[in-house]
Amino acid sequence: MTEDELDDLLSTPRDDTVIALEVCPGDIVILGAGGKMGPTLARMAARAARDGRRIIAVSRWSSAEAERSLNDFGIETIKCDLLDRDAVARLPDAPNVVFMAGQKFGTTGAPPATWGMNTIVPAICAERYHGARIVAFSTGNVYPLSPVSLGGSREQDPLGPIGEYAASCVGRERVFELFSERNQTLVAIVRLNYAIDLRYGVLVDIATKVKNGQPVSVDMGYVNVIWQGDANRIALEALARAAIPPLVINVTGTERLSVRTLADRFAKRFGVEAKFSGVEKTDALLSNTARMRALFTPPETSVETMIDLVADWVEADGPLLGKPTKFEARDGKF
Repeated sequence: MTEDELDDLLSTPRDDTVIALEVCPGDIVILGAGGKMGPTLARMAARAARDGRRIIAVSRWSSAEAERSLNDFGIETIKCDLLDRDAVARLPDAPNVVFMAGQKFGTTGAPPATWGMNTIVPAICAERYHGARIVAFSTGNVYPLSPVSLGGSREQDPLGPIGEYAASCVGRERVFELFSERNQTLVAIVRLNYAIDLRYGVLVDIATKVKNGQPVSVDMGYVNVIWQGDANRIALEALARAAIPPLVINVTGTERLSVRTLADRFAKRFGVEAKFSGVEKTDALLSNTARMRALFTPPETSVETMIDLVADWVEADGPLLGKPTKFEARDGKF
């Protein structure tokens, strides 16, 4: 599989996605579209919106190639620093907004920048697009670690962020909640954890370490993962379910996966023996997906398929983003 074929796969909408956008007419602005998921979500929006509306991808666009590829796909791109209130004010109006901006890695060394990106930027953007439907990406890191035996945190559970990154993400959610109530803005908050591409993600992290003979930490012994294409679909479909107060949804895979078992699966595939460090704890960062499954068609990409695709990609030395998820961190330091 080539990268173009992968991006095509990750940006394929389903019928539910098309129907959801039909009930949310008008242009779509994607804020923070230059990250790992933004380009394929923008392409999916363009493929699902079959009525000629504008899809506008906003980012600082540090990658000219990523910007150009979206332009070639018929998507408008705008360079914008979302911390610049005047620049955000000049962005085009749109009745549909997907907010993907945020900062995770580097938090430990630059907490002010993290808080700025994760709380001030949401305030600026929520005010600018107060009349729009907004889907705002958040993270499962807003939850505390939960007992593995209980099946993961639910949306109504008390939040318990560990570390400054997670705390700033709670701040991001609170900002959207405030502006939703204050301005009567329809909002859906997507608590995503561990979307999987073939160039990054938990499975890539594990497979790469196994292939290279490096130990895989099992201190965070269990994870949830979801195919990025499935996460893109649910995020776009959530536009039709935005509400006041905001609808909050855990978006991740429906299975609790053992890190040790995943490593052994990749080891068998590569013909090597997996090495491990640490010991499985009784708690982990896990999310319950009952609400997601009640409101949306479940993710279509199975764990088996994801493992096979990642194994093929890593075995073939496919290109990687070089951005480890640090899923094994239990102290909230990224």
